[in-house]
Amino acid sequence: MPRPKKNRKISHPPLMQGFKPFGIPRNRLGAVTLLYDEYEAIRLLDYEGLNQDQAAERMNVSRPTLTRIYEQARKIIAQALVEGQMINIEGGNVLFDKEWFRCRRCYKLIGGIENHVRCKDCNSFGNDELIPINAEEK
Repeated sequence: MPRPKKNRKISHPPLMQGFKPFGIPRNRLGAVTLLYDEYEAIRLLDYEGLNQDQAAERMNVSRPTLTRIYEQARKIIAQALVEGQMINIEGGNVLFDKEWFRCRRCYKLIGGIENHVRCKDCNSFGNDELIPINAEEK
């Protein structure tokens, strides 16, 4: 029986829930799933420009594990681009630095319930409009 996967440390979830190819209706598209840890590997290595040792340390994984996560992320993104599929970003064995929420109405990302303020685009205000992101972990 394999060892259980160690939770990967993620600083914050992505601002968006995914991507969709331009000009194709959503109901005519297939979808692939990019896990939060795969997104984080892409963010740290390609966006922030960290080397693999630094990124692995931030995610609390070994460098070979980070390399596997990164390679899988690249494969998923390439598949979506070549096949014209949506990318949904969700799930995985992750541990966020704090509680994160998303507004049901405007999809704004909120770090911690104490930081919840009325959105300029929302007509009503209350904690019932928040979707907990940490609870979405798989």
